[in-house]
Amino acid sequence: MTQYTLFETAIGWAGVAWGERGLVGVHLPEREAESTRRGVLKRFPDASEGEPPAAVGEVIARIRALLVGEKIDFADAPLDLARVPEFNARVYAIARAIPPGETLTYGEIAVRLGDKLLARDVGQALGQNPWPIVVPCHRVTAADGKPGGFSARGGVNTKLKLLAIEGAKAAAQPSLFD
Repeated sequence: MTQYTLFETAIGWAGVAWGERGLVGVHLPEREAESTRRGVLKRFPDASEGEPPAAVGEVIARIRALLVGEKIDFADAPLDLARVPEFNARVYAIARAIPPGETLTYGEIAVRLGDKLLARDVGQALGQNPWPIVVPCHRVTAADGKPGGFSARGGVNTKLKLLAIEGAKAAAQPSLFD
C-alpha cells in the first residue's frame, strides 16, 4: 500500500510517497499544498494520506534542511528501487553520491558507468527520476557548462534554484567577475 504526506518547506509545499520498502516518490515543492497533493495523486492515484514512518520523517527533515541551504546528504535514504530499471538504479546510485554544492556532467556519469557514449541514456534515466532532491538529478549538468535539462515543474529554472540554494556555482551563470 502506498501512502503519502505533504510538508511545508522554505520554498513551498513538497510531498513524499512511500511503501513497505521505502520511498516510491518525491514531489518537488509547489506554492500551494493542493497543487502538490494533485501532483502526488496523479503519480500515485491509489495512495492514501498517512503519517510517515520514522525513516520517511527523517528524509522530510533533511529535505527541509537542504532547502534552507544546509549541506545535506541523502545517500542512505530508503528507496524502493523495485519500480525502476536496473540501468536507472545504477545512474541514481552515482547521482546520490554527488555532494551538495557540487555537480557532475551526464558524460562523467556515463564514464563511471563504463561507456562515455551513455551520456544521453544517463539524461533519460535522470528525467525519469522518481525522487528529485533525494536522488539529486539537479546536480547533473551538461558538458558545455550549461545546466542541461530538468523534467520537474519549472524546468531548468527549478534546477538552477536548487543549485543556488546548495551554494553550487550554477551552470552557465557567470558571476559578477566572469
